[in-house]
Amino acid sequence: MSFPAADVVSDINLISRFLACPQILSLSSCAPFDVLVFCASAVLPIANNVFSALQSRPGLTKTLVLCGGIGHSTQLMYEAIRKSRRYGSLADKVEGLPEADILNLILQNFYPQLCEQINSNTLQLLVENRSTNCGANAIETRRLLEQHSVPVPKSLVIVQDPTMSLRTLASFSHTYADVFPPPTFAACPTFVPTMSLGSSGIRQGGPDLRFDVSGIDELEIWEHGRFFDLIMGEIPRLRDDDHGYGPKGKGYIAHVDIPAEVDDAWARLKLVFHSKR
Repeated sequence: MSFPAADVVSDINLISRFLACPQILSLSSCAPFDVLVFCASAVLPIANNVFSALQSRPGLTKTLVLCGGIGHSTQLMYEAIRKSRRYGSLADKVEGLPEADILNLILQNFYPQLCEQINSNTLQLLVENRSTNCGANAIETRRLLEQHSVPVPKSLVIVQDPTMSLRTLASFSHTYADVFPPPTFAACPTFVPTMSLGSSGIRQGGPDLRFDVSGIDELEIWEHGRFFDLIMGEIPRLRDDDHGYGPKGKGYIAHVDIPAEVDDAWARLKLVFHSKR
């Protein structure tokens, strides 16, 4: 079954914005907050965005948590480092490291002013390198904060790969559900992935699509097939039904309302991509 290429692009961008959950898009202009949790991603421009903002805005947060162990996508992070024009010099040092330790290596080698903040104790750095999924990101972060006697934060900002930003936010809400009043959580994907039609508009096998993200080279983000797999796989996980991750299903996340237009877009794209999810 075929759909107009422009409609495919519209559906992709609708789902992408929903999953990114851009409550905070810029760390350069937002209000300060208690804790910043940075969940590792193979999309390395996110690291530059986060560390540059923290470096230029001392006092933006009191505690920085670098989050991520060794999981199914860690190899992609190794490959991204090897290909990176900015961080490629670290390629021989990252193999075998948990994702949070890779982020710390980037921080220590490329952001000296941020290191000064940490060394002078104006910024607390915690490295959580055990978690392997969004739910564990939240659980292990809370455990680490409590272990270091960090008070329950009033405000906590979560930086995550835009394709998993909403689910990670829901994971933190679930993990802190027993706390009253709960922290104020906000998702900061740093950018929303959008696509547009390439110059040909259509090519053999489907629409000619390209990423259209200001300031980020397409080669620095996802391969198209992986991106489509990620966004298509997220909607079933977010559903609050027998098969989803919500309270009525596996109970990994807080309830998420999925707008009808997002569900409809997902159903159309499922036919386009012949997804089996």
